[in-house]
Amino acid sequence: MSPRTGMPSYAPSVRPSLVVAGLAVAASLMAGAPAHAGDGGGARAAAPLASPVSAPARTVVTEGQVKEAGPGGSLLYPSVTSCLTLTVQLRSGGAVGAHASLFQVPGELRSDQILDRIKAVAGGRAVASVDVRGAVGAWHPGYFTKAIESYGEGAEVPVPTGQDAAGIAAAVARGLGVPTDLVTVTDVPDGDQIAEVPRIRSGEAPRPHSGEVPRTRSGAVPRS
Repeated sequence: MSPRTGMPSYAPSVRPSLVVAGLAVAASLMAGAPAHAGDGGGARAAAPLASPVSAPARTVVTEGQVKEAGPGGSLLYPSVTSCLTLTVQLRSGGAVGAHASLFQVPGELRSDQILDRIKAVAGGRAVASVDVRGAVGAWHPGYFTKAIESYGEGAEVPVPTGQDAAGIAAAVARGLGVPTDLVTVTDVPDGDQIAEVPRIRSGEAPRPHSGEVPRTRSGAVPRS
């Protein structure tokens, strides 16, 4: 072994520069080897990238609450049994949702406070439609102006005698200050309710619905 070159003395024809080059190649091959050679020799699959498109926002409205959802979002009313839900679509986009409870939930709004709160949240923006859904037969139209809890002991509380959809529509329209023909009232079975808030085009008013908006292939809302 030569003390100067570190090479065997029997290989004088091998130049040191070739040895250095060989070591460099070996180092580069090692650097390019899979980082997880211990898992069977193959590189692990890269983690999938997150989708850049976020899911539409869903706003949960529980009993006695009033909230707003933006265009393209949705309103979720959970566990609607004896309640009525009101989805107020705004002409400028977005919607205000209310979950009117037959009996007041502690800390939340009474039924006779719901309409005033909707107007406050809407803030004077024009209303395109009002969709009322739920236990229509359990509601007297007067509950929107005087809640059951507001009656004193011994006072006679009005009791519904059937599904007064017309009376409820008139009470809601009067309380919100909108034409009655903008209000629809529908009796639906118990359960969760979801109201979609459409993405509208400029100058087009949202339509009352509780489901997906029908669209063409281009994504535009078809005209009826």
